[in-house]
Amino acid sequence: MSTEALPHTTDPRTRPLAAALLLMLALLARSGWRPFDRATWWMEVAPIFIVVPILLATQRRFPLTSLLYGLIFLHCLVLMLGGAYSYARVPLGFQMAEWLGLHRNPYDKVGHFVQGFVPAVAAREILLRGGHVQGRRMLAFIVVCIVLAISACYEFIEWGAALAMGQGADEFLGTQGDPWDTQSDMFFALIGAIVSLLLMSRWHDRQLARLDALR
Repeated sequence: MSTEALPHTTDPRTRPLAAALLLMLALLARSGWRPFDRATWWMEVAPIFIVVPILLATQRRFPLTSLLYGLIFLHCLVLMLGGAYSYARVPLGFQMAEWLGLHRNPYDKVGHFVQGFVPAVAAREILLRGGHVQGRRMLAFIVVCIVLAISACYEFIEWGAALAMGQGADEFLGTQGDPWDTQSDMFFALIGAIVSLLLMSRWHDRQLARLDALR
């Protein structure tokens, strides 16, 4: 992945974005160094290998807000940590379980919360900048629908992995014996989307205005 697709020096974010990209690649390499299960690692971090090249390829003609770049970076960290340990074994999750008095490692739910939180801002940005939606209520409704569609597609991928790999998919699925894991995963993505819209919308609007000023 080359940094050549990053914006020209007329964009003051060039160096910070390049530094963030290099840091992310270094952390990705560290995550992939002797992970708990190599196949699980590949499946968990696969979105990074898909999204980052797309961002680099489209950065000049469709640069994103700094807020969204930062959230994508955060999402990558969540994926890399889950891939390195497998979600059911992430040490941070065991600490959270102890703090909250839970009987299972909740890091998988953190991942699905983020899976709703970050795509909500991404969907909002694309819809607003493209002028695809009129009205804030309709915008929020469509964003939540998009997030749930993404979450459902991810559950389809997990289902496919379970069918293809059998017991070998247990680490990737991270159900930890919960028969309602699929439903709760989507519910946490829904919560993430709603929280994102409530907390980030005004900040995101200011970021969009700032981005328009840069272009």
